Amino acid sequence: HTLLILGEWGGQSIVSDDIQNWIGTPHISGSDLAKSLKAHVTEYAGDFITIAEGEIVNAISGSDGNFSIITDKNQYSAETILIATGSSRRKLEAIGADTYEHKGLTYCASCDGPLYGNMPVAVIGGGNAAFESAAQLLAYCSQVYILNRTENYRADEITVNKLKANPKLQIINNATVKEVHGDKFLKDITYTDSKSNTDIKLNVDGVFVEIGQIPATGFAKDICKLDAIGKIMIDPRTQKSNTPGIWAAGDCTDILYHQNNIAAGDAVRALEDIYVTLRTK
Repeated sequence: HTLLILGEWGGQSIVSDDIQNWIGTPHISGSDLAKSLKAHVTEYAGDFITIAEGEIVNAISGSDGNFSIITDKNQYSAETILIATGSSRRKLEAIGADTYEHKGLTYCASCDGPLYGNMPVAVIGGGNAAFESAAQLLAYCSQVYILNRTENYRADEITVNKLKANPKLQIINNATVKEVHGDKFLKDITYTDSKSNTDIKLNVDGVFVEIGQIPATGFAKDICKLDAIGKIMIDPRTQKSNTPGIWAAGDCTDILYHQNNIAAGDAVRALEDIYVTLRTK
């Protein structure tokens, strides 16, 4: 029997108006995807699944076969645990960023990139995620700018050099976004050149923010091994954490890529391994 503990249905994608990469569904909004997932799970509620909705996990203790899960409302016990709490995007700290979020400012190139066909866009960040997002956007957009805070990149050199060769890409270093402008939708941004200390306006129709993620794993820090930014370190073959009896899947783990399909597949792999583990004890 499975206990599902969740604060709400959805996740990061719930704010997306048009998801085009959920396999088998050409177009679906984030809210409709959340409703679909909820309907699927509740189909099995009672006989196989108990749903504890509206609860937040505060701590996990115990060991394999005898775990205690403490939420803000209850305490539960379990033989095994699958952590699939995801993460949240690190927000862009700029004037107007909140106003134009999902109105031209977004945090997912794979979800929203196709909406900006033949338009100029900017990617904020200097790591692999920023350059990988730029690579996706170059397939759709007329011009892609990467705004990097320094002259150094956290992305690997091969990826950087490959993208530099694309004539539609322009990298702007020493750039910190100061303000986001627009009317009903985003129209341009102002960034500060930290070397010259001057403000420069850049005309773009979309801004894709890739400045890191904040994994929702604070409750697991005392029982699972986390990496430097708080992601649960797993064996990608089985999704096992370093703690026997605890598996993890999706954006809360130290996987390389982040998509709904990947997170769902990782969770299925974890559940298969949990089932085999329980049945062979």
